[in-house]
Amino acid sequence: MLDPIIEFFSKMFSMLGRGIGMVIAWLLWPFIAFRAWLRGRGWFIKIPVFIILAFIVISYAYLLFITQIWTIGDENYASKYSIESVEKGAGETLASGQCQPSAMVQVASDLISSNVDEGAWVPSNPFYKAGLFFIWDWKDTPFFDNRAAFQLGKNQVVRRTAVELVDRLGRVRGTSSVNQNLQEAREAANYREDAWVFTFSPPFLQPSTQARLRDARKKLSAFNTELASCSADFDTRADNLLQFLDRVTADIGSTSDILQRRMKEASALGFDRRADDRFWFAYGQLYAYHGILTAMRSDFRNVFEQRNLNNLWGRVDEQLKDVIRTQPFVVANGSASSLIKSHLESIGFDLLRVRSNLVEIRDVLDR
Repeated sequence: MLDPIIEFFSKMFSMLGRGIGMVIAWLLWPFIAFRAWLRGRGWFIKIPVFIILAFIVISYAYLLFITQIWTIGDENYASKYSIESVEKGAGETLASGQCQPSAMVQVASDLISSNVDEGAWVPSNPFYKAGLFFIWDWKDTPFFDNRAAFQLGKNQVVRRTAVELVDRLGRVRGTSSVNQNLQEAREAANYREDAWVFTFSPPFLQPSTQARLRDARKKLSAFNTELASCSADFDTRADNLLQFLDRVTADIGSTSDILQRRMKEASALGFDRRADDRFWFAYGQLYAYHGILTAMRSDFRNVFEQRNLNNLWGRVDEQLKDVIRTQPFVVANGSASSLIKSHLESIGFDLLRVRSNLVEIRDVLDR
């Protein structure tokens, strides 16, 4: 009685085995053909080929290492700036005769350092850009693009902050010129995010993204040195804070829209090869905004106290801390009717919660 069932499953497993064998043979065919071609060649050909192959293997092994062995860093990094112990807003004169440096500038500088000095900058790695032998983009994989997306999310916040520092915060509008250090920091921070030292277009050499981001960090530090010596401006007016919050909420809203579009690709099984980079970009963005917004409260402490914004800020701070504590091993994008959780929906909801409270702070400032 059981013979037909056993025979059916035997045929199924046999067909499955043949299919897997065909796939493996298809994947190995180029290597087998290359080995056959190389077998009859002399050592003056074999040695360079072996060197090139060894370089490729080592480079991909290094890429595997930097994309898999990484952490987000200190979850409570914003607290290390001792915001509560600072008594003056940015640019205000201290009892020592010096002026208070900007916490926002310091956080932006440290975010750059965490991206390029405390680990490899993945988006510029040539083997990351090449994908798997130029036939498979790493963005289509569940794991190899997560660190790059996290770094790009943080860098997005650094870029936004650098722009606002030049346009409004690092000058007294109408009575002072653009600060040169901030101007150069903005230019460096907005450099291409995937530049390597070599390029296929003349002059074939270019500054790498890492080098330009380090330039941006140096210029931000130079501005804070100027500010501490009272030779630079930092305008902590309420309207400047309002404009900065407008830019931040617009930035967060744009990311929320990207998540929403990706959620349309949700499936009942939750598998989505592009959901992970969307999640980690949004995560990196909120991770960086936690530090920048905490520093903003310090720099604009007089405005926060005068407008009684500390309670509203407390809600934003708790929401951002909740987001940072959410670190899934695998990012799922389950549909609304499935039992699989959608991590994109979760972080998208957190984005909107943060945005709504920032809008509320903005509305108080606009009264």
